[in-house]
Amino acid sequence: MTRKTVRIAMNGVTGRMGYRQHLVRSILALREQGGLDLGDGTVLWPEPVLVGRREHALKALAERHGLDRANISTDVDAVLADDSVDIFFDAAMTSGREEILKKAIAAGKHVYTEKPTATGLDGAIELARLAREKGVKSGVVQDKLFLPGLLKLKRLIDGGFFGRILSVRGEFGYWVFEGDWQEAQRPSWNYRSEDGGGIVVDMFPHWEYVLHELFGRVTSVTALATTHIPTRWDENGKPYDATADDSAYGIFEIEGPQGPVVAQINSSWDVRVNRDELVEFQVDGTEGSAVAGLRNCRVQHRSSTPKPVWNPDLPATYSFRDQWQEVPDNTEFDNGFKVQWELFLKHVYAGADYHWDLLAGARGVQMAELGLKSSAEGQRLDVPEISL
Repeated sequence: MTRKTVRIAMNGVTGRMGYRQHLVRSILALREQGGLDLGDGTVLWPEPVLVGRREHALKALAERHGLDRANISTDVDAVLADDSVDIFFDAAMTSGREEILKKAIAAGKHVYTEKPTATGLDGAIELARLAREKGVKSGVVQDKLFLPGLLKLKRLIDGGFFGRILSVRGEFGYWVFEGDWQEAQRPSWNYRSEDGGGIVVDMFPHWEYVLHELFGRVTSVTALATTHIPTRWDENGKPYDATADDSAYGIFEIEGPQGPVVAQINSSWDVRVNRDELVEFQVDGTEGSAVAGLRNCRVQHRSSTPKPVWNPDLPATYSFRDQWQEVPDNTEFDNGFKVQWELFLKHVYAGADYHWDLLAGARGVQMAELGLKSSAEGQRLDVPEISL
């Protein structure tokens, strides 16, 4: 085996997602397993270069995980000028992403990034165009595709379990504390539109790729975005105006392979959870139905569907949930962020197929942009196909 060291600049790793999912559970996990085997006698050894604004926080991370303290930097331009760095990854604030990715592409770095890739569709398409012209490879995080629950759902779809798929119902969210008497679970910038916050910008790109990959191309969107809680408290305990939407209710029409599909997805940071998982999708088809979450998936086939009878005068003597059957794992599931990192690294260094690129990311930005426009105008909007 030949070991090839790959230096990956990781911007934004002091944040919750950048640290927990991308640094610890992806890149460091790859190191713990001995690197990534490309299957041709080469093992990739990822060497993270920690990039951010707070040097003391970067030093603390390096010390905590036994990383070389020489591989930290608060100077993004210097990192991009370093020829030994092959890949630039960004998980920092959305508002600065477009500019920093342009710099990385211009420097000839392959780019891998959290979503959304830009604050508007024009900027997202421009990033995809620049990457293609520069000849660099790109990837956009689409982690929910690799969740065990959705992988089981994909297995059902591929196996023809549903017959003709009719509809999708999605519920996502939880109560994010306002920050006054309990600390909020999310950064305050998430609730300021001027800083790139908002649940539509955050979640509609997720729903675009989930619907696109599993059911077909989204052809229209109707959305209502709102700010249910107008005042929150920041990390210093100071109140601030929540200028970004914290809940969104969307209807998406889909061009499915067997006919039209209607999807309805609610997204909210103001909902107390009364479901088995923080996100769940119910898919109904002519031959069967399924409910998939982060890890689990339950089904009810046409042949075993009970006969509900509406009678509000009598109490229900049975549990509707007990009438569903669990879909078995049938395999071991790895962390979804890590799996996509592996696929991207194989794409860059072994030429493996990979289609979750900046153009795919632009579709997510388009969905968010149209969702906000639909809400503002009170209209159903068509979703045009985009290309370079």
